[in-house]
Amino acid sequence: MRQRIPRGQMAPHIPADVFQRAQATGQPVVIVVSDRPAPRVEWRRLLMPFAIAGATVAGGWGLVAALCFLLDAAAHTFTVIAGAAGPIGVGGITLRLARSKGA
Repeated sequence: MRQRIPRGQMAPHIPADVFQRAQATGQPVVIVVSDRPAPRVEWRRLLMPFAIAGATVAGGWGLVAALCFLLDAAAHTFTVIAGAAGPIGVGGITLRLARSKGA
């Protein structure tokens, strides 16, 4: 049967030579016990940067999609207006904005 180390604070270990020297000379043995808890991963500290980065990426893709939609709508609008207007002439120079389907 395997032994498990119990959770929580374990009893401090004093090396044998230090204990024997303290017994022989009468010196006190100072034991320093750390009372800080074991370092753990704080999920909130990790989750917040990833949530912010995800929202930024989603917002960026949304802006790209909106820009593509607006450019597509502008191109279609320009095509419809140019097709309906016909050729434009200024000072003897005629410019056809769009080709007709028959030509």
